[in-house]
Amino acid sequence: MTQSTPSFPEVGDVEAAATVRLSAEQFERAARYGVVAEVEPGQRLPNDLTLCDTATLADGLVAYGPGGFAGELSVLTGQKPALSVRVVTAGRVHRLDRPAFRRLMAQQTDLSDLFLRALIARRRLLRLSAEQTTRIIGDPRGGDGLALRVFLSRQGLPHLWLDAASVEAHAVLNREGLREDDLPVAFTPDGILRRVTPGVLGERLGLTYRAAGRGVVDLAVVGAGPAGLGAAVYGASEGLSTLLVDAVATGGQAATSARIENYLGFPFGLSGSDLTTRAAVQALKFGAEIASPCEVAALRTGEKEHVLVLSDGTEVPARAVVVATGAAYRTLPIARWDHFVGRGIYHAATDLEAQGVAGEAVAVVGGANSAGQASLHLARYAEHVTLIVRGADLGAKMSAYLVERIRADPRITVRTGTEITGLLGEERLDGLTVTGLGEPLACRGLFSFIGAVAATGWLAGPALDEDGFVLTDGPGALPFETSVPGVFAAGDVRHASLKRVAAAVGEGASAVRSVHQALARG
Repeated sequence: MTQSTPSFPEVGDVEAAATVRLSAEQFERAARYGVVAEVEPGQRLPNDLTLCDTATLADGLVAYGPGGFAGELSVLTGQKPALSVRVVTAGRVHRLDRPAFRRLMAQQTDLSDLFLRALIARRRLLRLSAEQTTRIIGDPRGGDGLALRVFLSRQGLPHLWLDAASVEAHAVLNREGLREDDLPVAFTPDGILRRVTPGVLGERLGLTYRAAGRGVVDLAVVGAGPAGLGAAVYGASEGLSTLLVDAVATGGQAATSARIENYLGFPFGLSGSDLTTRAAVQALKFGAEIASPCEVAALRTGEKEHVLVLSDGTEVPARAVVVATGAAYRTLPIARWDHFVGRGIYHAATDLEAQGVAGEAVAVVGGANSAGQASLHLARYAEHVTLIVRGADLGAKMSAYLVERIRADPRITVRTGTEITGLLGEERLDGLTVTGLGEPLACRGLFSFIGAVAATGWLAGPALDEDGFVLTDGPGALPFETSVPGVFAAGDVRHASLKRVAAAVGEGASAVRSVHQALARG
């Protein structure tokens, strides 16, 4: 049995932050945004931020007395609540629904920080708790299971994962009359989901886009990597109604980085997952809506507004669009590559993937910073890491500090001027054949960081270069504007962009400035 690992920002003493109480003056200010209600013992309350005046509440995790407040991060995200709040003793409460809570967050800075820290701390406590409302049984090493685990982790969703090979999992499957071909299985408060996918689970938990009663948004951002998150934070904080959608989950490829050490303001480094999780919470704080998994199938452009067409046919009208879909992973032209993806071939080296190959021999292919960071991170878990670089010089595309650390690490062997020629194994990867070696290289995990191609197969209208990247800044266009007025591009998907996390964030933020100019010109 494995417990989901918390990835939310540090908030100091988590339990103290989760149970903080308001002063009389703070309570009075917060209560102005709410609606007074009298509650009775045993009553279940809706998913609002609920201030305790004279009543006592509990949610199975924390008890809240006078001066306290009930609510969890789903108050911001809009997903189905992970905790059910019930009344313990009768009395008076003040309920703030999502619009009221967002107004408070925008207008009361000190209260905003206090509430946000408490909600994040409660989510962290919930993720550490064994009492989860969502349980998953699946193979954490298989493609379907790994995709589900990545989705749950990036979304910060509280859950309990049971390895399908465990005795406990077999007992649960037998008790529920489930078979191996039903995996992965999700147990939710609303029922059992067989052969569950991230899309199905996201819809069940209320994370996907809901079109009912919606109008035109000021800004629709496609892609929730650093560029998209940057655009969402700045768009929402500057008063634009902002929708951020992503086909997989928040974070993009940056969320797969084990450690980023050259991002401004974090001298000790942080994981890509931590960075993008912070950004997502920040966007929610300012009022942005995030929907994922939510795949955009097409863009229909117009003079006054543009329409995103989702994969299920839903249409999302927007006055301006920022395309930040980044790039898709490249693959090597080797037989059975697709077969081994998720069964030994990975495009990320976070703790989730590393734990799956702990104590095994692994290989990393690539010569840029992402490959170097992955090698150093995997060396903490694996028996040994072989870094395979096609070029002759490790420092040609990799930062000097990474080259120095890799050369000094006895757990890493560097093979430059080397290429992979074959993949060995039946259901799972067992080894590699490479140039320059007379015998197969033992390998239970191949981590591929060989670049990417533009994720623009869905995009029609804006001009692209010969490699599919979006052209911007043409004659008469605003900065970051494409050949279609009101449609912008930022981050790795943009032609000639600097492929760095900080640059992507800056482009997303800068694109919003141009969005304002575009909306002003009508």
